[in-house]
Amino acid sequence: MVALTVLTACGPSQYYGGTGLHDATRAEVSGVWENVEGTRVALREDGTARVRRLDGQDFDFEDGWRLSGTGTWQLTDHDSGQEVKLALTARTQVENRLPSTTGETPPPEPPSTYAWNFYVDRAQRDGLKLFFFYGDPDAGNTYLMSRVTAS
Repeated sequence: MVALTVLTACGPSQYYGGTGLHDATRAEVSGVWENVEGTRVALREDGTARVRRLDGQDFDFEDGWRLSGTGTWQLTDHDSGQEVKLALTARTQVENRLPSTTGETPPPEPPSTYAWNFYVDRAQRDGLKLFFFYGDPDAGNTYLMSRVTAS
């Protein structure tokens, strides 16, 4: 008897099946989104985006960079639910979230372009939320973005 083992790379998609949400509209997703770390993402209805201090997702988060710049976005729908695909096409600034590691191997050069996939979810009380996973997928850490409300 011969057994065949298929090895796959670890990743959030291996563990997470999506939100199952299929009714979010482009107009609902358009707007300004923030998190507690001071990240800000503006998704304009015309499909353009402005990003400020957005960390990398998955294992890229461990590199400690935060990117700012402009790009594009689109709302996609899959069997597992909707996602916002955000592409940074013009980097204008890089910040480092981690302290300097003087004397150690320098951190990798931050990318000049980057792409994020945000899951779209809806909480009855709080409305839409955008999130992605960061760090080791076994940890299940989520990077949560909430809509900025007009005051």
